Amino acid sequence: MRDELLFKIGQSVRYLRLKKGISQEELAFTANLNMNSISTLERGVNNVKIKTLYAIADALNVKIEEILNCKF
Repeated sequence: MRDELLFKIGQSVRYLRLKKGISQEELAFTANLNMNSISTLERGVNNVKIKTLYAIADALNVKIEEILNCKF
């Protein structure tokens, strides 16, 4: 069963990433993460650490609130 909150956060990251025009690989490199982490996060497969979300927000040049608000 899919966790809706994790899925929404993942879709929010995906939306913001695509809005910036960057690939999962580019985001992973900029956030100092591996590409598998980005992929599983965007699909809402695994729980995400708050430090990971901050790294992604920083790499996307957005506030973490933009990711958590899930407005896409």
